[in-house]
Amino acid sequence: MNRLRPGIIATLLSGLVAVFLLMPLIAVVPVSFTSRRYLSLPNGDWSWRHYAALFEDPEWGQSLLTSLQVGVLASLLAVALAAAFCIGIWMLRPRGAGLMTGFVLLPMVAPPVVSSLTLYFFLNQMARWNDIIAYDKLGGVVLAHMVMVIPYAVVVVMVSLSQLDRRMDLAAQSMGASVPTRVVGVILPNIRFGLIGAFFLCFLLSWDEIGVTLFVTSVETITLPRRMWMGLRDNVDPSIAALSVLLICVVTLLVVIRAAMLMRKERSR
Repeated sequence: MNRLRPGIIATLLSGLVAVFLLMPLIAVVPVSFTSRRYLSLPNGDWSWRHYAALFEDPEWGQSLLTSLQVGVLASLLAVALAAAFCIGIWMLRPRGAGLMTGFVLLPMVAPPVVSSLTLYFFLNQMARWNDIIAYDKLGGVVLAHMVMVIPYAVVVVMVSLSQLDRRMDLAAQSMGASVPTRVVGVILPNIRFGLIGAFFLCFLLSWDEIGVTLFVTSVETITLPRRMWMGLRDNVDPSIAALSVLLICVVTLLVVIRAAMLMRKERSR
């Protein structure tokens, strides 16, 4: 079977569009090599000082670790709760399923400032009762991020469940399987890729979250995006440009690896 392949003109135009869209990212690269203490293009003297500062300053490492902890914990909790909610809706099919789903998806459509203020006041009240899930605490940031990313996990898991043949669950039920057995042995294995996709999506959203983080943190729990925001707001630190280049390189490497895997899979077919 012959497949349609883009011509030379289409390929050239696609490349030009890609270069145009990537130009703002490419412009960050020379800025990261400036020898000055503020954001500027290097004037003939290129320096690695800002890259070295990222590894020498323990605050950047601590912020990176905090972002990883928050992202992983918030994603795991969001996927677990989303799976429980979606599987319950899928198995029971209650009358108010649409209303309950709309309520769960509310953080996705609500203005971010409304969600941020709500979480800010909630965590301030929680601070009176405990020191774990509270304002400017790791547990509080995890809870805030979980609330913001759980609607996306619900959407992904629901899509996965919509592609699952319900007769498989009915067959397990007719053979006397209990609800936990049906969930663990039938449903979860068949939506595992949806759960994995939901986890990575939630992690990326949590990693990039800054709006809510500004409201629920102060000086004790500082994620990487907040650290970058503080650097731009307070002293315009060129280390932010160096960090941006490193993140771009990591993302580019992952994209290239994924593309190579797809090409290898396509050739094997």
